Amino acid sequence: MRLVIVAAAAACVASSAWAEGMDPMVEAMDQDVSNGVVSASKIVAQENGWMVVHRTDASGKPGPVVGYAPLRAGENIDVAALLQEDVQPGDMLMLMIHSEAGGMKTGVFEYTLGATEDGPIKPGGSLVMQTITAD
Repeated sequence: MRLVIVAAAAACVASSAWAEGMDPMVEAMDQDVSNGVVSASKIVAQENGWMVVHRTDASGKPGPVVGYAPLRAGENIDVAALLQEDVQPGDMLMLMIHSEAGGMKTGVFEYTLGATEDGPIKPGGSLVMQTITAD
């Protein structure tokens, strides 16, 4: 039993080190969201957190949150968020990585626009996001 615990701990440390060695990123394309879902094809996160879907426009400023989905540390493939509001063709959406830090409850998305709870990550002072247009 002791060997199993040591092996599991080593796997967790290796996974964490792997995630820390990769730059965070969001990969997504313009897409049809008429089914109420928006997806990122790939997200790399350095820690557990959230893919948050903000409304935006040509100014590139993040607006209100219209959806979110949990992320694991490391590579996340085909991350899908249920939209909590209608999104029309031509609307611009910003898919952004937020952390799990600062909130009162782990695993509960607590961010509101401008808050620090579960806020956006900013490595080097820049948001990690991808802007798409709803088809």
